[in-house]
Amino acid sequence: MPAARPDSLASPPGWLATGSLMTAVWLGSLDQSIANTALPAIAAALQHTPAESVWILHAYQLAVVATLLPFAALGDLWGARRVFLVGVALFNLAAVASALAPSLEWLAVSRAVQGIGASGLMSVNLALIRQIFPTNRLGQAVGLNAFIVGSGYSLGPVVASLLLSVGPWPWLFGFMVPMGLVGWLLGWRFLPNATEKIAPQPYDLVLALLSALCFASLIFCLSAVAQQKSLEVLSASFAVMLVSGYALLRRQRGHLAPMLPVDLLRRPLFSLSVFTAVCSFTSQGLAFVALPFFFLQELQLSAVECGTLMTVWAGVVAIAAPLAGRLSDRYPPAIMGGIGLCILSAGMVWLSQVTVGTSTTMIGVGMAICGIGFGLFQSPNLRAIMSSSPPERSSGASGMVALARLIGQASGAALVALCFNLFAPVGAGHAIVLGAVAAGLGGLLSVSRLWAR
Repeated sequence: MPAARPDSLASPPGWLATGSLMTAVWLGSLDQSIANTALPAIAAALQHTPAESVWILHAYQLAVVATLLPFAALGDLWGARRVFLVGVALFNLAAVASALAPSLEWLAVSRAVQGIGASGLMSVNLALIRQIFPTNRLGQAVGLNAFIVGSGYSLGPVVASLLLSVGPWPWLFGFMVPMGLVGWLLGWRFLPNATEKIAPQPYDLVLALLSALCFASLIFCLSAVAQQKSLEVLSASFAVMLVSGYALLRRQRGHLAPMLPVDLLRRPLFSLSVFTAVCSFTSQGLAFVALPFFFLQELQLSAVECGTLMTVWAGVVAIAAPLAGRLSDRYPPAIMGGIGLCILSAGMVWLSQVTVGTSTTMIGVGMAICGIGFGLFQSPNLRAIMSSSPPERSSGASGMVALARLIGQASGAALVALCFNLFAPVGAGHAIVLGAVAAGLGGLLSVSRLWAR
């Protein structure tokens, strides 16, 4: 039987429930980072070109973004705990299928199923955190969540390198299975059931399909821009997004828990926090795609130096996020988020000014500044989003957090491709400047929340 909400987080049920969430979130973050790092090795082993192997990533990303809001809406109706457990189970089963995949096609399908599972657990993990932690410790809780996400991303390249040095690529997915099973068992036993629920209503499968089509076509459109697809392909994907989005809004009109949470977006604090998140993750997406090219091609650094510098950003975020989470329980998220994004913008400007011959220490300082800024922003912003939504809509709010991150990262990648096309061979440097602008805009949006009611 599932545990009720623990009265004290010092009790075993409280920490074991948190441990279940953090295990699943860490595996989801690590999985994305590992797949990115190991893509060349997988392509070579399966005898496919790098361009063909990108479908291993695209299948996962499209599945995640297509199912986030349907899972979040299901969480508000069915319960966040059930959606989380289904997501972890799918993620784990797909990890087994990925490890056993005999071909690229099989692996791409398995990764798509794994993306659906990751979407299930990511869409409601913050809703469950809100159920486990009392309000006065919500900032600390989301700070812990940000730390787990940051450590997963930063350790991905290291874990991938270690596993590939001692075994074949299927180990990258197989080693996650025992941890995923432990996370599922802990969740089944200790995660609480929600105490607040909206009025019962049937789940609308047509709405789920329209939402999936709308946001999958959005990500496909951004990917098509990055890959310089023809105008016909861009126009068709954009038209599909508009038509399905319009149909989605019309069909969900009058729903108590709309799948695209327009009821929450009408709340100024919630909508400003979501758009601030989009700006911040656009800046991060610009940086994470452009910086490796900038380091390797424009600054002529080695692959080892590049990998070390990229780890600095994620590692500092993992350290700063828990501290920022604790502070956000005492200070306004609008101020903390604004300061954090201004620091991130300053760090991006710092990096845009380095030249060939600049010491790696000075470049590392710039990366650390970016990590501090992003870490100071992330936890307070998550707290603002979750606390500005009613308890019975926690799953919808949690889904919007994940959707804002994915849209921001995809937009950043598309803008990098645009910079490469317009400013080659120094497009990476221009993309970093654009990232500074995006972070600065996010800082202004964050501060404007002081006047939101």
